[in-house]
Amino acid sequence: MKETLQILDPLDPNLGAGEMTLVNIILALVMFGVALGIKLDTFKDVFRYPKSIIVGCMMQWVALPLVTLCVALALNSFITPMVALGMILVASCPGGNISNFMSSYAKGNIELSVSMTAVTTAFAPLITPLNFWLYGTLYCNIVSINNDIPTLVIPFGDMFEQIMLLLGIPIVAGIAFAHYFPNVTKRLLKPSQILSIILFMGMVVVSFTKVVSSLEGYDTVTCHLCDNTIAHSVTLGDVALAIIMAVFVVIIHNMCALGTGYGGGTLFHLPKADRRSMTIEVGIQNSGLGLILLFNDRIFDPAIWDNNGGMVFITALWGVWHIISGLITSSIFRRTKLA
Repeated sequence: MKETLQILDPLDPNLGAGEMTLVNIILALVMFGVALGIKLDTFKDVFRYPKSIIVGCMMQWVALPLVTLCVALALNSFITPMVALGMILVASCPGGNISNFMSSYAKGNIELSVSMTAVTTAFAPLITPLNFWLYGTLYCNIVSINNDIPTLVIPFGDMFEQIMLLLGIPIVAGIAFAHYFPNVTKRLLKPSQILSIILFMGMVVVSFTKVVSSLEGYDTVTCHLCDNTIAHSVTLGDVALAIIMAVFVVIIHNMCALGTGYGGGTLFHLPKADRRSMTIEVGIQNSGLGLILLFNDRIFDPAIWDNNGGMVFITALWGVWHIISGLITSSIFRRTKLA
């Protein structure tokens, strides 16, 4: 399985300048739309009734990356290091913007869902680079004991700066717009949520198109991390099998994320509505942010990260799968009585 997944690693999925500008604008617009639904009173409620939000953020910021690290180590014999780092990158991102809709559909605590999205997104400029650096470095150090994987450079500073530009500014602008123009915001809120989902899916499609096109011209696949060459030509069948395997990895990881959210809510005896929202919040990640970071040469320098195709595939596949799994989970909750 690891040999098959290595087919994904040597791809060169970096976007051109025009494409990069487009996806940056898309993510900024998506986050501005998310911020329109964040009211300052939401943060007041967080501090007024803090238990659920504290547990939720700890599941998002601490438990999920830790569980992801354990899953990556458990699957180490079957996955490549870049696939594992892709899992860690996704787990380091804040909650996804579609989680609020899914939480409402699941008859969960929508206020908790919005609060978790707001808080994890607001702190993403600090938490995302910190967690990816911490758990990514820890994974590489642990695995290198048996597999001789070189230490990979994860630039905290550049990642922090990029997230501030992509998340910090749009979020502050969105909150300010909602505060000063509440009537306009009411009319924009629902359309912006629908548009956000469409734009996000468009960004995933653009990313996948670039990745697939990067397959052209590859006759053999070289894994620089392991210093070996797979002894066969890359065929469409090989690529399809590698993608299917990557999908299974994403499904396993996402199930663990959903389980982490529900398990944390149950462990701390939170109300059932809160457990539903926490399950969805922890299981829905802003993988679009992960893609933007991966395509940024300042953060993932091609001279160092010349084998990160596996990370791109895992992150992009997560962006598709968590919508499917989120809808399935929400539908199950919706058909289950809270009492």
